[in-house]
Amino acid sequence: MTDVTRILNQIEQGDPSAAEHLLPLVYDELRKLAAAKMANEQPGQTLQATALVHEAYIRLVDVNQAQHWNSRGHFFGAAAEAMRRLLIDHARKKQALRRGGNLQRRELSENALPAEKPLADWEAINEALDELENEFPEIAAIVKLKYFCGLTIDEIADALGISVSTVKRHWIYARARLHSELDPNS
Repeated sequence: MTDVTRILNQIEQGDPSAAEHLLPLVYDELRKLAAAKMANEQPGQTLQATALVHEAYIRLVDVNQAQHWNSRGHFFGAAAEAMRRLLIDHARKKQALRRGGNLQRRELSENALPAEKPLADWEAINEALDELENEFPEIAAIVKLKYFCGLTIDEIADALGISVSTVKRHWIYARARLHSELDPNS
């Protein structure tokens, strides 16, 4: 049993001090995942990768709610889901009318160029992923672990207890489906 799994079991049993020991073990990986997700955001983003990690971590180890993780992969899957939800919430808040709605912030200079479209439309991704999850929950789990958690095909297979070839097949399907739903020009 790895240190992470042991500490996750302690958290599940209600040990409030266990959460303090978990963060140093997983922080670097969570920070890398968050930084990768934030790289897809448009310049001027107010949410930072560190804040994303901290918010996701707080949601994961809330000792007031019983949490159960079967493995390290399950924990990182939950972290990926928490980060996805935080990014979607943040995108929705940014679109709120009181924060300017669809208005784009622009630098005031003589050579100002129009702001580029964000690389990731989190609401569209969320809707497409929710539709996929309603139809194929296992395939949606693979997407979350791959896209939001950055796990490899082998790690996903291990985390979900399925074969590597099944993960590869589902990943190919999910990529094609999500691409067709998210790219109106395809």
